Amino acid sequence: MDNSPRTTLVLGGTGRTGALIAKTLAERGLAVRTAARHGADVPFDWDDAATHGPALAGVDRVYLVTPVMRVAYARLVSDFLDLAEASGVRHVTYLSTYGSDQAPPEIDIRAVERELMRREAFTCSFVRPAWVMQNFSGAHLPVVQGVITVPTAGGAEAFVDAADIAAVAAERLADPDAHAGAAYAPTGPEALTVAEVAGIIAGVIGRPVRHHDIEIDAWIDGAVAAGLVPADYAVMLRWLTGTIAAGHGSRPDDDILKVTRVPPTSFAEFTRRTAQAWALPAAAHS
Repeated sequence: MDNSPRTTLVLGGTGRTGALIAKTLAERGLAVRTAARHGADVPFDWDDAATHGPALAGVDRVYLVTPVMRVAYARLVSDFLDLAEASGVRHVTYLSTYGSDQAPPEIDIRAVERELMRREAFTCSFVRPAWVMQNFSGAHLPVVQGVITVPTAGGAEAFVDAADIAAVAAERLADPDAHAGAAYAPTGPEALTVAEVAGIIAGVIGRPVRHHDIEIDAWIDGAVAAGLVPADYAVMLRWLTGTIAAGHGSRPDDDILKVTRVPPTSFAEFTRRTAQAWALPAAAHS
């Protein structure tokens, strides 16, 4: 019987899902090591291979988060997985994307999934979430002067709470044998248009909010020009928004309930919990 310690390496350990996964596993008495560029247990930079070995030392399972705001990273991940194998990793849970099998070939999401599936030294599982609700409370799809600007052509998406994604991933990392080879697609309990999202936010914060369904090229060009995303990331934005616009956005499923035994968070629940994110700045006092 193997009684060696079980330690989980959480990449993106200070991020939306990583921080919650680390907290959940630690509360369950499991050893966790967070890794990120700053503020984690150990430093980790995808572009600095010297940080990879120390992060993996003594680890037997990994929460894999690939480089952000990039589309080409399969080679980096493959080299990291070589090192993970040599370090004794036995399971990897990969944060992928809803509909990853439909991703354009320029985007390495699916390539990483295939890379994981072909390896025999460890088991793998996939988390393929819908768009996260936190996009609307953060910098990705902010409410600016009462407007949410994003091209969707009125299509709907089953937006999911990042906490629910983290809960699914934590269950898989806590008991990888029970989820080896599995793929889950965490979604919210309802498919909503962005106009409906705007209405929910408006009802909670007590101010008008509307959706500006901008033309996709204008939106992408504006994001690149403003320095919000690199130019090559345009293909990712076009795919994600185009999927919703074509009527193929995510649809509610029971994966969160099936894995965690807790129903997914509704957008209304998320908005009430996060209402402070849309609070107006306090008026200056003379």
